[in-house]
Amino acid sequence: MKRIILILAFVSALFLSSGGFATEIKSQNTALIPVPKLENDNYDWYARHERILKEAKAMNPEIVLIGDSITHHWAGLNSIGREDATPHFKAAFEGKRVLDLGFGWDRIQNMLWRVENGELSGLKPKTIIIMAGTNNMTGTKNARTNDAKEIAEGVLNLVKSVKKKCPKAKIIVMGILPRAGKNDPMRTTAKAANSLLEARIKKLAKREAIEFIDLSDKFVDESGERIKTLYRDSVHLTPSGYAIWAEALKPYL
Repeated sequence: MKRIILILAFVSALFLSSGGFATEIKSQNTALIPVPKLENDNYDWYARHERILKEAKAMNPEIVLIGDSITHHWAGLNSIGREDATPHFKAAFEGKRVLDLGFGWDRIQNMLWRVENGELSGLKPKTIIIMAGTNNMTGTKNARTNDAKEIAEGVLNLVKSVKKKCPKAKIIVMGILPRAGKNDPMRTTAKAANSLLEARIKKLAKREAIEFIDLSDKFVDESGERIKTLYRDSVHLTPSGYAIWAEALKPYL
């Protein structure tokens, strides 16, 4: 029954974005509109969400990671928290209770939906780490591409939603990592989105427990190309790439 409700919610959202209201909705920032699963991947999106709702509160996590496949793969494809976590994930967090809310192929709007539909409910983590936005730079038949301003607005809106659910948590926002070749338009989009986020979060940090970390320079060489040993494809990281992320997080955990 829950899955039927979720599917109906998706159909409703899809109608609004492609039906009779298309002209009006097209001008809206889609990264601000919460929707459940949009793309197919090699796992059951709805089952993962349901499992989190059942198990997360019992875990009582100290740290929560919210993100897409980059976050998802760090702890292993089927992992929730420490269960089945990869060795480098376990090493990075040194025995802390960590809930990995990474979902492969998620855009900002998917993460927003998950936060607003129970994945943080009842949790009281000390730290929440968000890596979002790389999939918003790509478009499919299910969702259009977002520009840098829309992505930055979407991430900040996600932060706002997270903060409502967990007001005492420190929030760390990760910049979008370099992907594809150095001349790919996504590089320009990511750089611009990161600059917007950094400027805005610096202002927020004066009164909120929030930090912005941009690791872009650590993932490219002097020519601007991605360092191949840090990536296993054009987007996803190797253990060496995750080690850089883990090292950057140490002062905040």
